[in-house]
Amino acid sequence: MIQAMELSMGIPGSDPLVPPKRRPHWLKIKIRTGENYRDLKNLVRGKALHTVCEEARCPNIYDCWERKSATLMILGDVCTRSCGFCAVKTGRPPYLDELEPYRVGAAVQVMGLRHCVITSVNRDELPDGGAGIWAETIRQIRSQATGCTVEVLIPDFRGDRLALQQVMEAGPDILAHNLETVPRLYRRVRPQADYRQSLNVLAQAHDRGLTVKSGIMVGIGERTDEVMALLTDVVATGCHLFTIGQYLQPTRDHLPVSRYVHPNEFARYKVAGLTMGFKVVESGPLVRSSYHADEQAELLITHSGG
Repeated sequence: MIQAMELSMGIPGSDPLVPPKRRPHWLKIKIRTGENYRDLKNLVRGKALHTVCEEARCPNIYDCWERKSATLMILGDVCTRSCGFCAVKTGRPPYLDELEPYRVGAAVQVMGLRHCVITSVNRDELPDGGAGIWAETIRQIRSQATGCTVEVLIPDFRGDRLALQQVMEAGPDILAHNLETVPRLYRRVRPQADYRQSLNVLAQAHDRGLTVKSGIMVGIGERTDEVMALLTDVVATGCHLFTIGQYLQPTRDHLPVSRYVHPNEFARYKVAGLTMGFKVVESGPLVRSSYHADEQAELLITHSGG
């Protein structure tokens, strides 16, 4: 059945030779900087925190911040990896802020969130990859923002099982780790990562009994058959939620967009994913892992009969 769906998409098997120059109308974004946006920006600044919304130049920042929703980024704003798609600064982080988890917990409490999303840069220079800070951040949110569910979008910790175990033992409600793209493109999209290692992170979290989430970008050079194969690999790990969004080039120094994927194709990927066994699939041009994550969590609870 999946094979039939793939053939019905009518999508070319190779990438266009010339990258598209203009964004289509379905990628136009409304800029809204109202009171909620300003209040959240002041809160983030006041607590000396970072958000992936700003650091990664997310196109949904105006929508999310006006909804009082932000993805906080811990472990600083300098990443030790150099992914070809990411706008976060690359280099050697200057220090480790051990008080950061307490400020994050306080910020989540002040925001009055029912669901929060935390992510981080990679800290490969640390013995535990920053897992200790991750675990303490989860505990502080639990302590200071009672009733708030916690979703974590974590790195791979270089395959360190003990580091991942620290995070899992802190008990996040949802553990996410993104594959980002198909394995053929890892060398230029995620040069310091490993596809199988990332799949193993998802499988370990599922085996631990956690709700697991992952996602990819499209329009960066992948083929449709490769996306289908990836979905098959991911659902086999026990992953519950999956997101698919359009890759957008953050600066001229980053990888170019190979094509702008039509909304109809995103809709077909969603049908394919649900047919394969994912409980929730969010697939659309502006979808990101943390975009409307609270609604994704509610969908999962509804699906589970909770």
